[in-house]
Amino acid sequence: MKLSLFNTLTRKRENFQPLDINLVKMYACGPTVYDHPHIGNARSVVVYDLLYRTLMHIYGKANVLYVRNITDVDDKIIDRAAELNIPISKLTTETTLNFHNDMEYLGCLKPTKEPKATEHIADMIDIIQKLLAAEVAYEAANHIYFDVSKAHNYTELSGRSLDELYEGVRIDNDNNKKHPADFVLWKTAKEEDDISAKFPSPFGMGRPGWHIECSAMSYKFLGSNFDIHGGGIDLIFPHHTNEIAQSCCAFPGSSYAKYWIHNGFLTVDHEKMSKSLGNFVTVKDLRDKKIKGDAARLLLLMTHYRKPLDYNEKAINDAEKMLNYWYRAIENVETVNTDIPREFLNCLLDDLNTHLAIKLINDFAKQAHANDISAAQKVVACAKFLGLMRLDFNEWFKGNVDDVLINQLIAERLEAKKEKNWPLADQIRTQLTKIGVTIEDRPDGSTIWKTN
Repeated sequence: MKLSLFNTLTRKRENFQPLDINLVKMYACGPTVYDHPHIGNARSVVVYDLLYRTLMHIYGKANVLYVRNITDVDDKIIDRAAELNIPISKLTTETTLNFHNDMEYLGCLKPTKEPKATEHIADMIDIIQKLLAAEVAYEAANHIYFDVSKAHNYTELSGRSLDELYEGVRIDNDNNKKHPADFVLWKTAKEEDDISAKFPSPFGMGRPGWHIECSAMSYKFLGSNFDIHGGGIDLIFPHHTNEIAQSCCAFPGSSYAKYWIHNGFLTVDHEKMSKSLGNFVTVKDLRDKKIKGDAARLLLLMTHYRKPLDYNEKAINDAEKMLNYWYRAIENVETVNTDIPREFLNCLLDDLNTHLAIKLINDFAKQAHANDISAAQKVVACAKFLGLMRLDFNEWFKGNVDDVLINQLIAERLEAKKEKNWPLADQIRTQLTKIGVTIEDRPDGSTIWKTN
């Protein structure tokens, strides 16, 4: 079975055929580093992390080039740094570090390349000059704009008319533009702008528009044509639409990305995530609540990537319970490396159908609970392929509790039993139960414990 993916560009499922089987090229839009990533951002990173893992399994690690950018110059960054009264460089450095820590918490692999926008200003300027020379860009009010009327099949990716696209999308309605949909390639700096947000160019001191960043960095590392471009469904318009337009016009003959993959929206308690609604959840919030990273990752994978996903307390608790079930299935089994079961891999080759893949792991776990050792090996192999079960059994069940306190209570209980003080022994057992710990007395007189 070949890998098939739903291509937003053609609006149909297609068998994946790389341009070069010896070097599969993938680009995914990375974070704008002005604040902690929310769980909607995290879903996108986890989805393309899984696609990256799948491509490496098929074509080999050395034959997959995965690029995910860092946007470290943007109006949001400038505004946030001013709000916090800190230098832009301090904000972007700290936020980038937080992003990396959050993605490690979620079990995401590092991409092959992670370019920063500020390191590729010259590449952006070069593309803008090409667009000006081709007369598909123009200067107005000291800014450089892209003329969408010159772009071939501008609405092809979205499949909707410009009038439809305008609805619900905020577009800069500068009166100096030729057309309301024209977008900025280069912004002239304001006098009050931080010096780190100003860059010299043939068009004057300023900074790039958002869309040109991804075109420049994808071209730098992947060339004018590459295989896969990924991102959230909210990026189809205007971001990805504009990337295609400017890249294809800057590099005649380019078709830019061959396959466009988009993950669905994420809601919280069935409502759109919003700070005004008080339901804005960041990865940091999950970590502060001591939610295990694997449980968060599993939740983000339990629903097919193209479908809407709802985050709620029950869902995250169910994800942790499912992982508990998998771990208990391998408790008394010495697991060894084993091949990925073909039926599991087929689920992922079927447009990354993680819903079916996870159901299959549950089936293996059920067999493992019935003392099927081979099924237990399959549980581990499949879970690790998804980036899960990164801890061993004891680490998983004891990871978020105070080991010293628990061992002290168990020692006190053993002493109480030795003195036949059964009420105290029962009291300590109850105390342990209240903090989520289950104990088991062994025939040799020792006691083992695990969290619920």
